[in-house]
Amino acid sequence: MSATYETLVTRAEANTTGLSPGRAQEKINANGTLLIDVRERENYIEGYIPGAENVPRGFLELRIESMDNDRDRAIIVYGTQGQGALAAQALQDMGYSDVAYIRGDIEAWKNAGLVIDRDRALDKAEVQRYSRHLLIPEVGERGQGKLLDAKVLLIGAGGLGSPTGLYLAATGIGTLGIVDADIVDVTNLQRQILHGTSDLGRLKAISAYETLKEINPGCDVVPHTDYLTSDNIMDILPEYDIIVNGCDNFPTRYLVNDACVFLKKPIVDGSIFRFEGQVTVYTCDSEGPCYRCLYPAPPPADLAPS
Repeated sequence: MSATYETLVTRAEANTTGLSPGRAQEKINANGTLLIDVRERENYIEGYIPGAENVPRGFLELRIESMDNDRDRAIIVYGTQGQGALAAQALQDMGYSDVAYIRGDIEAWKNAGLVIDRDRALDKAEVQRYSRHLLIPEVGERGQGKLLDAKVLLIGAGGLGSPTGLYLAATGIGTLGIVDADIVDVTNLQRQILHGTSDLGRLKAISAYETLKEINPGCDVVPHTDYLTSDNIMDILPEYDIIVNGCDNFPTRYLVNDACVFLKKPIVDGSIFRFEGQVTVYTCDSEGPCYRCLYPAPPPADLAPS
């Protein structure tokens, strides 16, 4: 550091609150603390404190109010070579009253043997394909990495499953399972856009596999061509993180719900009738409801709309 920079850091350290890595860890573990890493992106992706938001120092004053405008919010900042103290000083000057920096910055955190997270590294082809996602702060490299590591099971490759499958594959879901034992019929083609005229008579799961691999060869598409039953559902669902249910019958809908409750897997459940649609997310764990919480039993067969 230059003499001038050292003087600025020393002054900032004298005017702000510095925390040891251990004390910072305790405060981070408390609910409500905002943790900000002010290093440049290329340094951040090499390793960061778990839960840290990356806001490079040059953008901190511009972005902090969009992240949190509560001047009493507890904030901890860190960087490298004194950046944390300078960032804390800047936030204090903006009126944030509960700001601290980690003494010694990221280097001290590492030396203390505390946990460091790293985002999934994207290769050159992934950076190019998903470049528009990387420009969106809410996604970025971290979010895209999570998408690439995700395993999603899509139940049904019909009217709901078709657009869902196309966008899941295009967005970069790493593994996409498709469950459908039906074959493509000409009456499907006006809405089931995963399939074309040349697919008539073919299994929908296979047709979907070929379409989705054309959309994104990097997506691991896994076709399941058997009907989903109580005999095989526990062989299929455990391999996936999220279940997207677009089936068109109540027995399967309840079967999937009950399996997800047992496995504590979330369901994104879609249904449609003419010009009306509904999408609901069920966590299927102790924190939230399941499908049966809203609809304890299926309607009589003669009352169920087709």
